[in-house]
Amino acid sequence: MNLFDYTRADTLGAAVGAEGALLAGGTNLLDLMKIGVATPSRLVDVTRLPLTRIEEHEGGGLRIGAMVRNADLARHPQVLARFPAVAEALLSGASAQLRNAASTGGNVMQSTRCPYFMDPLSPCNRREPGTGCSAIGGETRNHAILGWTTGCIATHPSDLCVALAAFDAVVEIAGPSGTREVPMATFHPLPDANGVAPALAAGEIITHIRLPDPGGMARHARYVKLRERTSFAFAIVSAAAGVEVAQGRIVNARLALGGVAARPWRCLDAEAALLGQPPTEDAFARAAEQALEAAAPSGDNAAKIVLARRIAVRALSLAAAGTPDRMPALPASVFEGDVHG
Repeated sequence: MNLFDYTRADTLGAAVGAEGALLAGGTNLLDLMKIGVATPSRLVDVTRLPLTRIEEHEGGGLRIGAMVRNADLARHPQVLARFPAVAEALLSGASAQLRNAASTGGNVMQSTRCPYFMDPLSPCNRREPGTGCSAIGGETRNHAILGWTTGCIATHPSDLCVALAAFDAVVEIAGPSGTREVPMATFHPLPDANGVAPALAAGEIITHIRLPDPGGMARHARYVKLRERTSFAFAIVSAAAGVEVAQGRIVNARLALGGVAARPWRCLDAEAALLGQPPTEDAFARAAEQALEAAAPSGDNAAKIVLARRIAVRALSLAAAGTPDRMPALPASVFEGDVHG
């Protein structure tokens, strides 16, 4: 690990524009520093920022502070009641210990787990634009099948972001030039010939994630993840889905795929195709075919396209069947002030 300076930002104003890498939970950044992939000259500790609340938002939505811990978000009573796929996505990721430390904003900003990106000796356009993508022609079993270029075929690893993208989450950002908002579905840039541009401009910081009212999909939403082992593994493919049915026909649908691209892949055409259809496996299979219509292997990973279709059908089918009861929520009093208690 390289030598670095350390400073702490106790206010949002101090964090905005600060020079250095932002340190929240540290569950990704510190790992990258230990292996020499990240070498910041300064760490800016943002763990004291007043961004730890989960609040009601207009129209039945929620506004989530960037410093809310993943474990707290997964067990918040309103998340369990209105956005069960978000809770399910969080609980499928990492370990309980990491969820206790990881922050919402940090989860959104985590780096790819591409093994070539994680190896500082391998050329990588993400680490050093213009050096090439070592994954091309390499081990590509878990790499992208949508939205990739020869500049980068890595995938985004977050489970949470897939559920957020499916249910129209918006990222609130503060920076030296003011504030801005970006839909989660387009927050992470897709690669060009030279790699991937950063999601945030210099000096910017995520302050909140905003989720709108899910309406009739509140209890018909699921997150399904296929991984190589049950515990502490990133998705090979995953899907977040929501289905609202009235009089035997689908009147609203949501579908996003994970593990398939450099960002969560929102399947708008598939959602539109489901409207007016009966909630049957055949309808879901046709939607899945449409969702993966543009998919192409980035190497020896054609099987991933088949797996993505199947995981989409399963997520849609489970969502249509209804969300089962979850684990007990934390007491509401825990969230009346600072979620860290």
